[in-house]
Amino acid sequence: MTSLPPGRPGPPGQPGDPEPPRGTLRPTTGAVLAPWAGAGLVGGWLLRPVGVELLGSAPPVLWRQVAALGLLALLVGLVARVTHRALQVRGERLEPHQAVSRLVLARASALVGALTAGGYTGYAVSWLGLTSERADGELLRSLAAAAAAVALVAVALLLERACRVPPEDRDA
Repeated sequence: MTSLPPGRPGPPGQPGDPEPPRGTLRPTTGAVLAPWAGAGLVGGWLLRPVGVELLGSAPPVLWRQVAALGLLALLVGLVARVTHRALQVRGERLEPHQAVSRLVLARASALVGALTAGGYTGYAVSWLGLTSERADGELLRSLAAAAAAVALVAVALLLERACRVPPEDRDA
């Protein structure tokens, strides 16, 4: 039998070994998403005046940006539905790497969606009070993009919820 340096654990399963750590992962809350949305709001609000100062005009919001956010929300929503049906309805198990990948997708989508929703909302606010055809168009497209980003956050949170392991499987 060989001795191990102090503080270094021996092979698992030896008598007296401490129980392996059991981690818990808490759901994403509004308290986590709010700072991301707030940072986006400030950044979006500053984008128009900074763009005018540096580039001579504010960057446009295009309908394809709105469509891309909507498509992303749709895709994450489909993953959430498939995951929910597999885990919660049919009681199947995911491979660990699949479960982690879906959870990472959910978390990243929720955080980036909150940042993006705040950004487009801030950009829309920066156009308020201006009377021109461009201001009206930018306001409309910015609000549509913000709505698509909010939809992304919602489906990301649904995906995160779908990744939860049913209570009977937690001890397995």
